[in-house]
Amino acid sequence: MDAVICQACGNRVAVVKFSPAHTSVQWTAAAARQCAELGGNGNGGGPVPGCAALRRSIDNAVIAGALGLSTREQDLL
Repeated sequence: MDAVICQACGNRVAVVKFSPAHTSVQWTAAAARQCAELGGNGNGGGPVPGCAALRRSIDNAVIAGALGLSTREQDLL
């Protein structure tokens, strides 16, 4: 997993891209609470609603070459 920093709020999350359409994001509890789009409604570690600002930041990281598709088997676990 690679760190991506949201260009809107500065939150740092762990991201892995398995394909252009499949992205896995691991939010820390603090990042979920601080995200303006999530509104502090993190649900205790389960799937959380998306954040459009973070999605743009991830897309920008891919375009810049800072985040690519995962080829690491441990990311599949």
